[in-house]
Amino acid sequence: MFSKFERMTAWRYLRAKRREGFISVITGFAFTGIALGVATLIIVMSVMNGFKAELLNRILGINGHISIIASPGFPFNNYKKAVQDLLDIDEIEMALPLIEKQLLISSGKSAEGAMVRGIDSDDILKKKIMRDGFSTIDMNEFSGDVVVLGDKLAKKLGVYINDEITLISPNGKVTAFGTVPRIKAYKVIGMFNLGMYEYDANYVFMPLETAQSYFGLKNAVSVIDVTLKDEKDLKKMRTMLEKSVSLDAYVYDWKQTNAAFFNAIDVERNVMFLILTLIILVAAFNIITGLIMLVKDKSRDVAVLRTMGATRAMIMRIFFMDGAFIGLVGTGFGVVLGLLFCHNIENIRQILQNLSGRELFSSEIYFLSQLPAKVDKMEVLLVIVITLILSFLATIYPAYRASKFNPAEALRYE
Repeated sequence: MFSKFERMTAWRYLRAKRREGFISVITGFAFTGIALGVATLIIVMSVMNGFKAELLNRILGINGHISIIASPGFPFNNYKKAVQDLLDIDEIEMALPLIEKQLLISSGKSAEGAMVRGIDSDDILKKKIMRDGFSTIDMNEFSGDVVVLGDKLAKKLGVYINDEITLISPNGKVTAFGTVPRIKAYKVIGMFNLGMYEYDANYVFMPLETAQSYFGLKNAVSVIDVTLKDEKDLKKMRTMLEKSVSLDAYVYDWKQTNAAFFNAIDVERNVMFLILTLIILVAAFNIITGLIMLVKDKSRDVAVLRTMGATRAMIMRIFFMDGAFIGLVGTGFGVVLGLLFCHNIENIRQILQNLSGRELFSSEIYFLSQLPAKVDKMEVLLVIVITLILSFLATIYPAYRASKFNPAEALRYE
């Protein structure tokens, strides 16, 4: 497609002489703009993908796909049979009976609102994220009047292992003098870390039987947490469960519970893609500027080539190759830089955090304790295609302008 003469001439024009240093600077700006635009777009999209995937993984690693929640005052008394019936369904992997209630925790030093989850120790070990989060705790001790706190909640309360905390529930016993809150002390046997701030700072786990005793539910639970084998079955299973449960229970799936949050992430991701694509577009305009300057500077050379027999098509292809080279190499460097950054993003965050002395990814705001990045091959390919198309389009006008030079006029003005 391109002759050896055209390739050699194009390469010669990219290697500017000293007196043509200004042209080299313009070309360098175009190259740098393309590379940084591509790298930034890959990094931002990968972080958004990683954030969404990691958050979803944490949520489904702690909770199930579907929650069956009992109405207040109507707990699941025959929950063992209900759990077994759910497990008999092929699409269901796990069905865990739980008790979840909000209450107040006092340590003597501080008081915090929290969510108490009553669960069997065997059920905790069924999920990998839960297993990893409780890895420092001896689960043989998880029985009787004991609790396990999230590490950030324990820090807020100022409590340590073997300390006691007091649980205060407003839904207490009804007496002749009114409702008396439930107040009872429990021993802290450990702290968990699930890697998600919402749980590490707000949740307390206790044995299911202990929770049943404390909340006066006897042999009942308030929630049955259902995990599916394949998320594709979510809609079908949710519809089936809604039809099978009584009017005293509600069925929610994880998408309903977190709909607003994940929709916000998707909107932000799409907006960021659009904004960062404009950065690449600006870099493409730098290619136009650089090539126009190059064409103007090489007008005499172009005139000489035309008088020696070079056709307009040949001149156009020479300058097209110059612009395409900037786009190709800039895109290549940008992709490599972006992928390297994504691969080491947590280490880079830690370095920048230490240098600045400020927290760059607060778990209180972003829910996760680490900065995630997930590279999507198709998105990287899309970024490459978009960048190359913009780069090639940017070369058309300067190359066309070079091909229209009149040799006689160019030599006369020289």
